[in-house]
Amino acid sequence: MQNYKELKVWQKAHSFTLKVYEETRGFPKEELYSLTNQLRRASSSIPACIAEGCGKNSNNEFAHYLNIALGSANEAEYFLLLSKDLNYLQTIKFEELSDNINEIKAMLISLIGKVRS
Repeated sequence: MQNYKELKVWQKAHSFTLKVYEETRGFPKEELYSLTNQLRRASSSIPACIAEGCGKNSNNEFAHYLNIALGSANEAEYFLLLSKDLNYLQTIKFEELSDNINEIKAMLISLIGKVRS
């Protein structure tokens, strides 16, 4: 279909994932296989699903993968909140990442609408 690297939403999602990896390096070691892993997987799933959808043959399939990416974005948003509430993530970093994920979600919703029309 198209080169996923050219999509602004993929670029923002990739950047978000890199920031999540950076921030979670400071999480407690006992969270490595739980919250750290879950947040990293949810965030990396967003650009991965966008990339996978770009390789599909129809707009319906592409929209399906964008919907999966949106679900992963919602999951990541929750894990960010949990991280802040557990005091693993400073409020300023939480707000920055939260703003990023909300922008990505809005972009995904918009792109889904365009792909389906």
